[in-house]
Amino acid sequence: MVKAANNRGTTPGTPPRTRVLVVGGGYVGMYTALRLQRKLKPELARGDVDITVVTPDPYMTYQPFLPEAAAGSISPRHVVVPLRRVLDRCTIVIGEAKSVDHAKRTATVATLATEEEGAGPVEITYDELVIAPGSISRTLPVPGLADFGIGFKTVEEAIGLRNHVIEQMDIASSTRDPAIRDAALTFVFVGGGYAGVEALAELEDMARYTSRYYHNIKPEDLKWILVEAQGRILPEVGEQMGRYAVRELRARNIDVRLETRLDSCEDRVAVLSDGSRFPTRTLVWTAGVKPAPVLAATDLPLNERGRLKCDARLAVEGVDHAWAAGDAAAVPDLAAGSPGAECAPNAQHAVRQTKVLAENIVASLRGTPMQEYVHKYAGSVASLGLHQGVAHVYGRKLKGYPAWLMHRIYHLSRVPTFNRKARVLAEWTLSGLFKREIVSLGSLEHPRAEFELAAGGGRPANGSQGRQSARPGEEPEEQSADGSPDGSTDDPKGT
Repeated sequence: MVKAANNRGTTPGTPPRTRVLVVGGGYVGMYTALRLQRKLKPELARGDVDITVVTPDPYMTYQPFLPEAAAGSISPRHVVVPLRRVLDRCTIVIGEAKSVDHAKRTATVATLATEEEGAGPVEITYDELVIAPGSISRTLPVPGLADFGIGFKTVEEAIGLRNHVIEQMDIASSTRDPAIRDAALTFVFVGGGYAGVEALAELEDMARYTSRYYHNIKPEDLKWILVEAQGRILPEVGEQMGRYAVRELRARNIDVRLETRLDSCEDRVAVLSDGSRFPTRTLVWTAGVKPAPVLAATDLPLNERGRLKCDARLAVEGVDHAWAAGDAAAVPDLAAGSPGAECAPNAQHAVRQTKVLAENIVASLRGTPMQEYVHKYAGSVASLGLHQGVAHVYGRKLKGYPAWLMHRIYHLSRVPTFNRKARVLAEWTLSGLFKREIVSLGSLEHPRAEFELAAGGGRPANGSQGRQSARPGEEPEEQSADGSPDGSTDDPKGT
């Protein structure tokens, strides 16, 4: 194991440098580091403070815009923020934190170079720790889910899903097998929260629009199914708005199955707890999230749900110099007025917690009083596709176009940096003036596939979701979304 250099007092007479380590480059990690580099500008200039951000990706993804990116309303580049540009006074380490030993003030990090070097993970030392690795998809032991399920937490998954949906329409348009056509045009989404409902609504809008350019596919040929284990969807917007959302989705010929679970998706057949069976080539899993695995590999206190126990100052309970916020933190909800209440792990709290978190770290370093996090829940907004939405904000309920407009205004105000705000607004404006983009760029996922084929290397082992030319003298083969040549529904590979 390689140990990172410790700059603390390495030269005689040099004052010790305070090293701040931020684990995670998501919304909490990026905004905390951004505010720290602003508040600690004098200390950074003198070399008294060093801020390091460890993140698997060199960008922060604004997840509320993923459904619109999947639908083609926003360019994928504009829903991410480049960390090196924004955090220009911080050290960015692209890697994954594997464990944290807070007693020794060290974090073990696997970087992109560790496998090449063969020297093992890097050990980074720190004085102040901000742990904000976010969350990952919460999955259940459903047979076939690992083989055929598609997640919806990253920009790569969003764009991959868009390409996949359009390619299924291509398959349905060209196949001579009715069973393949039916499975290709059946789209199952599991989970009735924000991610599932908004992704389904935006993609249904996009696919319905795209169908006008196919000579043998009509909007009514597309089968969209939403599976939710609870008795309602979008619980954050309230029961009344949740019922309205169900009515709106069903009016668009979307099959909403409440109090229903996915029992199996083996052999590309979605089997539901009500006995229904749907052959499908698209199963999107958005049924909740769970804390990132690195939290379990720390010596910090966790609650029963695997989140870090924090106090109202966003400091980890029982230890010094450790801080957390967002999905990773169980923070007392002082505004709830009931003992034991915790802030929900949602974007609304995370956005506001970063400000208090950064202020408290600065106060701790400078020896000034710290503040507690208090925020009364303002409400929620959700999009149901173009010009449709629901909102429950400060006790007021909105639906239809006003709610959709509020959804866009709110998230435009929250997406980081003026650069991204301007680009997103410009794209929305242009999308209102011109037609939708209906192009699938599936070959982006396997960019060397065409060259390998031309060079005589054969088809890639895991296939290509893009279209491939046949070899000279061979007939073109019908491609499935996972690259199998016959599009069979029992292929165990891909999604």
